[in-house]
Order: sequence, then C-alpha cells, then structure tokens
Amino acid sequence: MRITAKGQVTIPQDVRERAGLMPGTDVEFVFEDGKVVLRKARASGKKPSRGQKLVEQLRRMRGSANYGMSTDEVIELMRGPPADADAPPPKRRR
Repeated sequence: MRITAKGQVTIPQDVRERAGLMPGTDVEFVFEDGKVVLRKARASGKKPSRGQKLVEQLRRMRGSANYGMSTDEVIELMRGPPADADAPPPKRRR
C-alpha cells in the first residue's frame, strides 16, 4: 500500500468492516509504542446526530413499547385504508 502525494491511503474493505469504519466515521492517528495507530475518534463534545439520538432513545425504551394499539392497527395507520375501500361496486354484466 502506498501513500499518495496528498497523503491519502485506502483502507482495505475487510479492515474497514472489521473495525466498523463506515463512510463519515471520524478517525484519529495516535502514536503507541513507536507505532502509528488509526482508530475511531473519541467523542469530542459535539452534538449527537439524529441517528445517534434515535438509537439512544430506542435503547432507553427497550421493553417498554406499549402504545395501546395492536399490530394490525399500527400497520393500518401506516398504510392507510385499502385501495379498494373507496371504489364503487363492480358493475354487473347482463
């Protein structure tokens, strides 16, 4: 692997996956025992993203999801009424 003139290097996909380095992940370089180590950056007091907030909220709610609606009611709410609910009755052939 070679460093480009701009100081860039490509991290192999299998290494990124094993380390959990997704696009947009902040990383930092540190020196440990005479080696340069790449690792995920530690939180530096910046605001959590919407996704991070959602994950934290879901973790706090674990086991307490009681909305007073059945699964069928929730699905109907998400999907809306059936497409044929407003349709006029079919015409009879003579």
